[in-house]
Amino acid sequence: MIQPLSPITPGLALIFDLDGVVIDSMPMHLAAWESYLESLGVQAVDVGPRMHGRRNDDIVLEFIGGDLSPNQIFEHGAAKEALFRDMMRPHIQLHLVPGIAAFLDQCKGSPIGLATNAEPANVDFVLDGAGLRNAFNVIVDGHQVKRPKPFPDVYLRAAALLGVDPRNSIVFEDSPTGIAAARAAGAIVAGVGSAAGQLTDVDVAIRDFFDPALGRWLQTLQPVSGT
Repeated sequence: MIQPLSPITPGLALIFDLDGVVIDSMPMHLAAWESYLESLGVQAVDVGPRMHGRRNDDIVLEFIGGDLSPNQIFEHGAAKEALFRDMMRPHIQLHLVPGIAAFLDQCKGSPIGLATNAEPANVDFVLDGAGLRNAFNVIVDGHQVKRPKPFPDVYLRAAALLGVDPRNSIVFEDSPTGIAAARAAGAIVAGVGSAAGQLTDVDVAIRDFFDPALGRWLQTLQPVSGT
């Protein structure tokens, strides 16, 4: 059972990545990429580490070819994501990261945002399919900013929309790419997932949102002010 948490200290905001933090989608994304590439006759080698935390256009260019037009890049990415959604749809509730729904509900009233490199259609698919859309005050994806993660733009924009100093944002991430983006924004960073203990440059590592270390850590955080 989730451990009771004190309310988040006023002046702090929570910002969540999507894939790997709200939903354990990486195995399904991997299966979808492998299936899609195989359908094109493309040999899929080391797809997992080469896709983690990256935007679709970068993945398409690396695996399918660098001479594609922008429209072809978009079409390949859209086709793969449609396959992912078809594969995930019957299992979406089972793939939510343990404790995320209860944690979001417990923190209701604090500024809460989502900042992700995920495709907008996937963001809608997960949040609406899981019934979590209303938990977030703001939602920012990599297409709303000039530069996706590992650049800090999505986190800077989310913090600005939430009305907080980026240094007072508590970011939940599961990938080195996302952690680099959060650090570049000046945020506080929590690593999430079964491999969180192997992530570097995080302020705390938690397995999921049932982890009792999360509540203890949050209670130690205070907002900073000034420059």
